[in-house]
Amino acid sequence: MSDLIAAIATPPGRGGVGILRLSGPGAAETAGQVFHPAGKTALADAPDRQLLYGQMVDNSGRVLDSGLAFVSRAPRSYTGEETAELQCHGSPMVLSLLLEAVTARGARLAGPGEFTRRAFLNGKLDLTRAEGVIDLIDAETPAAARQAANQLSGALFRRAEAIYSALVDLSAHFHAVLDYPDEDLDPFRAETMAQVLRDQAAALEKLSATQRRGLAVKNGVLCAIVGRPNAGKSSLLNALAGYQRAIVTDIPGTTRDTVEVKVELAGVPFRLVDTAGVRESDDPIEQMGVERSRQAMEEASLILVVWDGSQPVTGEDRAILAQAADGRPVVLVWNKSDLEGGPLPAGALPENVTPVEVSAVTGQGLDELERTLARLAGLSDDGRPDEVLTNARQAEAVGRAREAVTAALDGLEAGTPPDLLLLDVEEAISALGELTGRTVREDITARIFERFCVGK
Repeated sequence: MSDLIAAIATPPGRGGVGILRLSGPGAAETAGQVFHPAGKTALADAPDRQLLYGQMVDNSGRVLDSGLAFVSRAPRSYTGEETAELQCHGSPMVLSLLLEAVTARGARLAGPGEFTRRAFLNGKLDLTRAEGVIDLIDAETPAAARQAANQLSGALFRRAEAIYSALVDLSAHFHAVLDYPDEDLDPFRAETMAQVLRDQAAALEKLSATQRRGLAVKNGVLCAIVGRPNAGKSSLLNALAGYQRAIVTDIPGTTRDTVEVKVELAGVPFRLVDTAGVRESDDPIEQMGVERSRQAMEEASLILVVWDGSQPVTGEDRAILAQAADGRPVVLVWNKSDLEGGPLPAGALPENVTPVEVSAVTGQGLDELERTLARLAGLSDDGRPDEVLTNARQAEAVGRAREAVTAALDGLEAGTPPDLLLLDVEEAISALGELTGRTVREDITARIFERFCVGK
């Protein structure tokens, strides 16, 4: 199998610019066979990252397009290998014929994420930064993009490496103790080692605590919008989304299934789920919708209970509120405040219920609602750490490291022999190595890079 890979790096479909990327031995020479520069300098002889203008030809040597090309030589390239890039007009046919031309000259089609995988294997990226690449590509909100860019810059890697380095120093000391068994561990040295373990356990605990924020920013805080039929749930969803995502009519029961939209409110990403109106019904389809509404309530981190402010509060309204307020933050939205219905009725509300009066039609109160949701989500940017865990793999590795460090600390304070303490410390080092990719497991790396698109 050829070590030279090639792929179209721009999304499918027509566009202003299309990019074909090559990486591996002979990338510049192969790209130069289908790119004829307008000047005298051949692509293979061009300085690194200097753009050349010229014509691109197909497998038969016929001109396809004019455009730009450049090379980046190892190790100063994205993959750490010799790379070449051809930039033409974004015609799917032109790109397809160019790809055919370079594969006919020895390149093979790249697999999903193979360029970034090579960057990892060649030491250009660690695993956390590689995951930052795919998170950035997949980001659907500004907050998710900022978080992914932060991870791509190496924030999580640097924090993990600091803990890793401290534990390696400690492991070296334990090895010294085992190599020289006649030397006793003096009390001062033992306390110093215990402090190192306490510091690293605290650092790992703090890192573990970032997973909730990382996942919420990446995926959005799940927020269910529930209430009786025709309370204005779909109108509220559309108002918060800023466009007509859900169908709105005066006919109760229009929404039969859940409708989800991702939005950013007051700087916090949310997944708003509009649900079917909750009520007793003999209609089997409506019953299915009501059941999905209840399921959405169970899965949500935040719940918006919508009451129709133009109508008297009913027993069904209060029953829905009671069900929603079972342990999670709830915002009671007194909707249609622009109509004649009076203010929210006085009366005691559960501690975890925050009332807000709004009009989904006029926009009155929506700013206050957004601020309330952002506050209850607990994802304020104030004082947030730069390093954040963004997936289950990272959290699992940090969790194992934390447990191993805690076990070593307990053992040290209990007088456990150094050889047993060393096992715990090295388990923590191994877990952190898996986090950053120092310790490579083929099944883990395969799972990471299969999420990537071809061409990245």
